[in-house]
This record gives sequence, C-alpha cells and structure tokens, in this order.
Amino acid sequence: MLQDSFNNIYTKFKLHFYRKVFERWQDKEASLTTVETFCMEIIYAMKNPTVNEFADMTNISSPNAAYKVNSLIKKGYLRKVQSKDDKREYHLEVTEKYLNYYNISYQYMETVMKRIEERFSAKELAVMEKILTVMNDELMPEIKLKRS
Repeated sequence: MLQDSFNNIYTKFKLHFYRKVFERWQDKEASLTTVETFCMEIIYAMKNPTVNEFADMTNISSPNAAYKVNSLIKKGYLRKVQSKDDKREYHLEVTEKYLNYYNISYQYMETVMKRIEERFSAKELAVMEKILTVMNDELMPEIKLKRS
C-alpha cells in the first residue's frame, strides 16, 4: 500500500538520523538535547527565521522560544544576524558547528538519492520529481517553507 511504503521510507530516514545522533552522544560529541535537536532542525528548515517566526511555527510562546534560542546560541549552534532591511529585526542563522552536526542526516539522503538515480530511468526520475514537487507545492499547505 502506498501509505505504508511512504511511512516506511520516512521512518527509515528518521531512524538513521537518530542512530547517528545517539552514536555522537555515546562518543560525547553531541551537546544538543533532544528538544534542542528538534529546534535546530526546525530553524534550519525555515531558512533564517526570526525568533517570533520560530515561535509561531512551533506553537510556543515568544519568551519560551527566546530561551531555547539563547541556549542554542550559547552552545554555538546558532547566531542572531541583524536584518539589512529592518535594523530592529534579527534572523536566526545556523553555524558551521550545526552544519557539521546536520550532515549526519544530509549525507544519508545524498546516498539514497544517488542510489535512486542509479536504479531508475530518466523518465521514472522525472515522474518522481513531479510527484514530490506537487506534494511540496500543493498537498502540504500547512507547512510553509522559504524557497532555496
């Protein structure tokens, strides 16, 4: 069934990421809590949100969001960058430290994508890309992300 197949793929990506995170905890490399990891994933996916935009996305209060953000700044995973358009506004930007941490997930996605490209024809890949684009652009309106 299509739903089961999609759920299995989504679950495998999550489990691979969690396994790598736990490997880092075991090696004492990771300094992010589970909630902080989720916060960083959200902030990175949102592409430089403000604290208020992050609070809105997560449905938490602005003070609670600010507390989490300040903790992530102290740990070196995040920084605030003043807006060029509105000097009163600050955007959250992930640091190189986080990008190195995030790569544990991104590298696996790259591996899977290479396998897909090797396994399927150009025509099949075009259909897959069309389906994923429609899913992203039309079928998931609850989550708005900035374009790359």
